[in-house]
Amino acid sequence: QMQQERMVDPEIGKLLDELEPWVETALDEDSDDAAFIRATRRGYDKMVKIPPQLMGEFYGHIADSYQMWTEARPNDDFKSMTPMLEKTLEYSRKIADCFPGYDHIADPLIDFQDYGMKAADVQKVFAELRAELVPLVEAIVAAEEIDNSVLHKHYPIDKQEAFGKEIIAAFGYDFKRGRQDLTHHPFMTKFSLGDVRITTRFKENDLGDGLFSTTHESGHAMYELGIDPAYEGGPLADGVSAGVHESQSRLWENMVSRSKPFWSHYLPKAREYFPEQLAGVSLDVFYKAINKVSRSLVRVDADEVTYNLHVMIRFDLELALLEGSLAIKDLPEAWNARYKSDLGLRPHNDSDGVLQDVHWYAGPIGGVFQGYTLGNILCGLFYDQALQAHPEIPDEIGQGNFGTLHGWLKDNIYRYGSKYTAPELIEKVTGGPLRIGPYVAYLKSKYGEIYGL
Repeated sequence: QMQQERMVDPEIGKLLDELEPWVETALDEDSDDAAFIRATRRGYDKMVKIPPQLMGEFYGHIADSYQMWTEARPNDDFKSMTPMLEKTLEYSRKIADCFPGYDHIADPLIDFQDYGMKAADVQKVFAELRAELVPLVEAIVAAEEIDNSVLHKHYPIDKQEAFGKEIIAAFGYDFKRGRQDLTHHPFMTKFSLGDVRITTRFKENDLGDGLFSTTHESGHAMYELGIDPAYEGGPLADGVSAGVHESQSRLWENMVSRSKPFWSHYLPKAREYFPEQLAGVSLDVFYKAINKVSRSLVRVDADEVTYNLHVMIRFDLELALLEGSLAIKDLPEAWNARYKSDLGLRPHNDSDGVLQDVHWYAGPIGGVFQGYTLGNILCGLFYDQALQAHPEIPDEIGQGNFGTLHGWLKDNIYRYGSKYTAPELIEKVTGGPLRIGPYVAYLKSKYGEIYGL
C-alpha cells in the first residue's frame, strides 16, 4: 500500500503531463528517454486507478490465503480454502472494475501481465493451438510408448547440482552476478541487473526434474542479466511481459536442453557424473526418454506437447469464475470434468487437482496463466528467427557452444528490457504479429520423428 501511494503521487502525474508533448514530438522514435516516459505513464495510469486501500487489503488477504494453502494442499482440503478463494475472486473483480470500459472482466487482469492482450485475443490463439495439439496428442498416445526408466534411477543430488551448474554456466548464466539455491518450487528473483538469482529443486529418482528446472530458470535469469545496464533503477529494467519472459525460459529448457544436438555433446559429460546409471544408454534412448509424452494431472510435470492443454483448462476456468458462470464451490468438479474431457484423466483428489497450483491462492484469479502458453508460442517464433539468422546454431549446440544463440537473444530481446511493448517487440524481432505457425511446426517435426508419426 505504501509503495503504491508513493508510485501514484500527484507530482509524478504532473511531471508526466508536462513531458507528454515532448514524447509526442520526439524526433527519435527509438529514444530511450521517450520509452522511459511511456513505460512510466503506463504504470502510473494503471496504479492510479486502483485505490491504495484496496491493494493493501488484497495483499493482506492473499498473504493469509497462501499460508492456508500450504496446509490445505498436503491435507487435500479444498473445502477450507473455499471462503478464502471466494474472497480472492471478489477482490479480483473489484480490481478489474477499477478499469471500466473493458470488453471482458479478465481484460484488465491480463493487461497487467501481458500488456496489449485481451481475453478475446488469448481465446483465439488458444483455440487455434488446441485444434493442432489435440490430434497430435491422440496420435502420440496411439503410438508405441517410450520407456523413460533411465531417468528414474538413483541420481545423487550433489552430482545433479554440479552437472546443472556446468550446463547453465556454458549457456551464459553469470555466477558472478547470480547464484543458485534450493527450494520447493523453482523461481528466479532479481535484486538488480547485477544480482539475478535462481533456485531449483532435485529429486534423487528423477534426473529430468532438477535438470530442466535449472535450465528453465537460467533462461529467465539470462534475460534479466542481458538488459541494458543504462536502464538500471527505472521502468525499462524488467522483462517486458509474462509471455516474453516465459519464452526465454522455455527456449533454453525445451528448444535447447531437450534437443538431440545438445545431448550429443552432454550425454558423454553426464556419464562422467553418473557412470553406473548411464552405462550403455544410447543417445537415441536418452533423447526419447527426456521427451516422452504422456497425459498427466499435474501441470508442472507435463511434457512439451500436453503442457499447453493444462494452461488452457485453467484459463477457461478463470474466465468462467470472473464472469460468474462458475461458483468457487463448484470449481473442483468443473476442474475434474475438464481434465477428463481434455486429457482423459480425472484427479483422484484435489491436491493433484484444483489445489495443485499456487497462483489462485497467492494472487488474483485471472491474468497469469495465459503467459505460460504465450511464452511457448513465442519461444517457437523467436527460435525460428534465430535459426534464420544463424543456421549454424544447432551444430554449435552440438559442440557445447551457445555463444551465437545467447548473443542473438541478447541483441534482439534481452537488451531492450521493457523499452518496447510485447506486441512491438514481436513485430520488431519477427516482422509480424504473434502467430502459432513456427511453434506448431517445431512440435510436429520433433515429435513426429520421435514417435514415428
